[in-house]
Amino acid sequence: MAITEIPALIAQLYQIVDRLEQIVPGRKFTPDGHLVGSLGEAVAEYSYGLTLLAASFKQHDATSPEKICVQIKLTQGTSVALSYTCDHLLVLHLDRHKGFSEVYNGSGAPVWEQISHKADHGRQRPISLVQLRKIALLSPSEPITQIRPFPALMDDDHKKYLNQIV
Repeated sequence: MAITEIPALIAQLYQIVDRLEQIVPGRKFTPDGHLVGSLGEAVAEYSYGLTLLAASFKQHDATSPEKICVQIKLTQGTSVALSYTCDHLLVLHLDRHKGFSEVYNGSGAPVWEQISHKADHGRQRPISLVQLRKIALLSPSEPITQIRPFPALMDDDHKKYLNQIV
């Protein structure tokens, strides 16, 4: 996997987003949906040594080296949404200036317990990152070991670019 290319590509993506937002004032061009989901899966595969399942596989996205089924979520916002319960949930956050961070890495059961009663929005049940952090503290479970650091977004080219627009 050419994971080393991801930071530069993300920097280019945000350059395009910034330019689009300059051209069309008042409109947001936030990368989301499948793009962010697939990016999260690629980063999790690299950083946690996961084996990805087929794209759009129901309920889980990957398996751990210990053969645990894992649902992976990446967000740039303040929440994620789940459609199904899962064996293990890995939630990552992407801040365009700070990079990737881990929000939740544990059993999916206590998370589903918190949201299963909520009305689904197209089968999606949202949960905030704040709630996920609380669940991690109150219901600790065995995390999947991170074997490599997250790819750093702040390479020299990205830093130069950010200095130009700030």
